[in-house]
Amino acid sequence: MAATATASSGPRYAPEDPTLPKPWRGLVDGKTGYLYFWNPETNVTQYDRPAGSAPPLKPSSAQSISSSVHVQQSSQGRRPDEGDDRYGRGSNGGSKFDAGPRNQQSARSATVSSHNTTNGTLSALGGSSLRGNVSSDTGIGLSAEAYSRRHEISVIGDNVPPPFTSFEATGFPSEILREVQNAGFSSPTPIQAQSWPVALQSRDIVAIAKTGSGKTLGYLLPGFIHLKRSRNDPQMGPTVLVLSPTRELATQIQDEAVKFGKSSRISCVCLYGGAPKGPQLRDIDRGADVVVATPGRLNDILEMKRISLHQVSYLVLDEADRMLDMGFEPQIRKIVNEVPARRQTLMYTATWPKEVRKIAADLLVNPVQVNIGNVDELVANKSITQYIEVLAPMEKHRRLEQILRSQEPGSKIIIFCSTKKMCDQLSRNLTRQFGAAAIHGDKSQSERDYVLNQFRSGRTPILVATDVAARGLDIKDIRVVINYDFPTGVEDYVHRIGRTGRAGATGLAYTFFGDQDSKYASDLIKVLEGANQRVPPEIREMATRGGGMNRFRRWGSGSGGRDGGRGGRNDSSYGGRDGGRGGGWGFTPSSGRYDRGHNNGYDRGRSPDKGSGHRGSNRSRSRSLERFDKALPTGGGSAGWSFHKAMMERERSSPPPPRSLPYGGGVDEAEEGMIPQEEEGGYHIANA
Repeated sequence: MAATATASSGPRYAPEDPTLPKPWRGLVDGKTGYLYFWNPETNVTQYDRPAGSAPPLKPSSAQSISSSVHVQQSSQGRRPDEGDDRYGRGSNGGSKFDAGPRNQQSARSATVSSHNTTNGTLSALGGSSLRGNVSSDTGIGLSAEAYSRRHEISVIGDNVPPPFTSFEATGFPSEILREVQNAGFSSPTPIQAQSWPVALQSRDIVAIAKTGSGKTLGYLLPGFIHLKRSRNDPQMGPTVLVLSPTRELATQIQDEAVKFGKSSRISCVCLYGGAPKGPQLRDIDRGADVVVATPGRLNDILEMKRISLHQVSYLVLDEADRMLDMGFEPQIRKIVNEVPARRQTLMYTATWPKEVRKIAADLLVNPVQVNIGNVDELVANKSITQYIEVLAPMEKHRRLEQILRSQEPGSKIIIFCSTKKMCDQLSRNLTRQFGAAAIHGDKSQSERDYVLNQFRSGRTPILVATDVAARGLDIKDIRVVINYDFPTGVEDYVHRIGRTGRAGATGLAYTFFGDQDSKYASDLIKVLEGANQRVPPEIREMATRGGGMNRFRRWGSGSGGRDGGRGGRNDSSYGGRDGGRGGGWGFTPSSGRYDRGHNNGYDRGRSPDKGSGHRGSNRSRSRSLERFDKALPTGGGSAGWSFHKAMMERERSSPPPPRSLPYGGGVDEAEEGMIPQEEEGGYHIANA
């Protein structure tokens, strides 16, 4: 949708600009308020500010400026006589294009100097233009090269324009700049600074940056400019399509699109699973310039033939690595097949594994790769102080409460767990004293929205979450992240702790690391050292030994205690809620049988040194010897060894236990494993 006109709808001359090379003149479209540049000798109009060294352009066809302004894409990145479409894409069709026109820069853009903005789309509203000549070293007072070095920006591609180091240098329409200013931003983030000039050239981008880097505006604002150029009818389908891995991230992208696009009257619809299709279908029927969607729900609606993607010419894959992790690649490829081959594609990712590289090679055409930091290694945000604490499972809850009490009242805290059951249980235990709420894959969308709104507002300062919230949640002022359970990989660890320390703020991350997590010790050390963080000696010892240190062997007979849970990894033992240190099951080689700690019986009560176990005897029937009667051999041998064989047989026939037993749990909770489940057409951890 076009912005409201402030003057006549026809073109008019912009105020005289003596810095323009002759014979160029500035023109203002009275309908959109955009500033164009017109060469009366060649009758060519273009968005980009002409440079003094640019040779006169040949007119591609006879054009009249009497009724409307025809906008011809500038020669940057392509030749105007090649029959390009209005987005500067080659006209030879298909998903692959000739590398020549996409990479070839005109003499003007190849010799771009540090004092012009030939790459920006300039605008003028109300008859006045933004600054014509904007220095690329404005803002922080650095040249483009020094700015890139300071912020560790590296690019791969031909004739890549320098970064915009200030908002004024972007040449965005004034209504968009007002929204940015009202949001309190003083200067672009590094990913925005380098993405914007490339995106405004209608070139494909692969942007690799850590979480919390401002990537959402990195693709949204150029998308708004693209929308204004295209002038498509939103009733016929969207022009901008953004694919997102999770419901939470999709709704947050929509919020940003509405916030920064409202003054331009840009409409946005969000499509995600876990919510009724009816309201979303009605939103589509009303028309939308921008559609933000999860791949699964968008595929469902495509199969219903309720949405058309034939107008999409600006495609964004946000958190592409996460979408591939969740198994969305088939859905993504199916969606892309519905999008015209002549499009601009932008891919944003936090990591650069081979799977992401492959899909980028398939879907993008000669992209410019923008790297913030070292993309070859997994790097955590250096503004986050990381604390790794090696703990036994039974110690975790007590330590968690200590950490929560040490924080300032009202601090926003996210606690990550590996299972949905653990998530709910922790939330219940913490609610009365600290105020907590849980979010995971089993929650309905209305429950998720309510919990997130409570958390954002500070009414519920603690959010207990599974990995469904590890990526995409963009909530301001998160002070602390606590990994109650270590995730299934160091990559997820980096994304979890990335919820804090965003937008230039500092943050704290506490992680409980157990013997069962020792296989991640080496990779974790690399992340810690890369962020200049302290590495606990226990973690180094785990990595040196290539496995667990058996640090918890003093609880070899099973770790009990009120915090309950598994004993040592090699003990296959579980403690009861009221058990002491000797409160679990443990096999005693000398006697050839399983004993309940220091007791000679099989009750689940407290061991003698912790109090009477009489009360627990009635609770232990599920563990009694009779339970294994059918497994006992009929031949000779001691009862102890028969019981041992029965237990071993049971171990072989049962699924392996998870990495850690939830607080206060028993066998049922321990057997809740991490299995893939389908969500939105992809796969994710069952407890995410």
